[in-house]
Amino acid sequence: MCVASEIQPYRILFLAVFFVSSCVLPATAQKNQAPSPPKYDLRTETKMKATVEEVKLPPKGSEKEVAHLQVKIEADSVDVYLCPKSFFDDMGMSFNKGDEVALTGSKVKHGEADLVLAREVVKGNDTFVLRDDKGNPVWASQR
Repeated sequence: MCVASEIQPYRILFLAVFFVSSCVLPATAQKNQAPSPPKYDLRTETKMKATVEEVKLPPKGSEKEVAHLQVKIEADSVDVYLCPKSFFDDMGMSFNKGDEVALTGSKVKHGEADLVLAREVVKGNDTFVLRDDKGNPVWASQR
């Protein structure tokens, strides 16, 4: 009997830890999940002419993060997601403030933000194709 009374507190402790971890950990994991990236929507695809206001590149060492442009379309300022920084560099893309560009892209919402997922960007004589005609990223097929 002495052995059984020593085991009982450990059993209760084990059950308590198991119960708390099964209830608390999944809730914590859901809070820490990154939001899923926005999806290209062919139904909202549009063509537009814009002026580059700012080129936003992720910090060095973050090549998988998205490069994007802040552009002016008439009176509106729009965030345009291009592609991962590594693909941006591989394509030899370069934009400067004041550049005139023609965009084809999908207008989407990401959280509360309105943005454009670029499929094609034309700057002067250069055409950068970022997504196929179905909106699938071309950089994914090259890795």
